[in-house]
Amino acid sequence: MKEQLEQIVLQMYRSGLDYSKAVREFQRMFLATALREANANQVKAATKLGIHRNTLRRQIRELGLDIKTLGGVRRPPLSERVLVERKSVRGTR
Repeated sequence: MKEQLEQIVLQMYRSGLDYSKAVREFQRMFLATALREANANQVKAATKLGIHRNTLRRQIRELGLDIKTLGGVRRPPLSERVLVERKSVRGTR
């Protein structure tokens, strides 16, 4: 893995990418990967990354990550869920 990272860094360096842009791109990719693995669950991703949820949310905002494109299937909000009527059981008392 170290060799692969070294190759990527060398490519970035040779292409003339400055340090701050390289660090920013690494952060974007690293956070995006963690969020994809956690199905965009920010609490789970933050725990796995070893950072606080609020720190992760701030970095998502600062890096311009679109959280909606990183997640898997999300549960619809309560207001959109179809409520299933429960069949009442009569005569059980």
